[in-house]
Amino acid sequence: MLGVPAINGLCSLILSDNRIPTHVWLEAKIRELGASGQGVYVLQRGEKNDGQVLLKLSDCRGQARLLIRQRDLMTNELQWMNALVDETMPEQKADDYISRARGRDPDLWVIEVEDQEMNNPFEP
Repeated sequence: MLGVPAINGLCSLILSDNRIPTHVWLEAKIRELGASGQGVYVLQRGEKNDGQVLLKLSDCRGQARLLIRQRDLMTNELQWMNALVDETMPEQKADDYISRARGRDPDLWVIEVEDQEMNNPFEP
């Protein structure tokens, strides 16, 4: 059973608009993926509470997908969207984009996942 200090600590993690801070859900999922043997790497740690997340999915054969987690302006829901027009691209093109994005946004989280099918493990 959780004691009062534990509950207060948990409540302090919830942001004012009832969202879980980025670092909490991201680090939990990274641990889960790592424990299952999935290759997952944090290329850049972003802002703990509200940092945007850029996800690189690598097929380990030279192709990649880049997804960014953004709020849909129509529904106000957070969704994964292609960061570029191309759904898949050569891995070097993805790495070049990541390099530019890191330079523009120091608060950006950059995560790389190795998956031959390039499925997004962060989607339900």
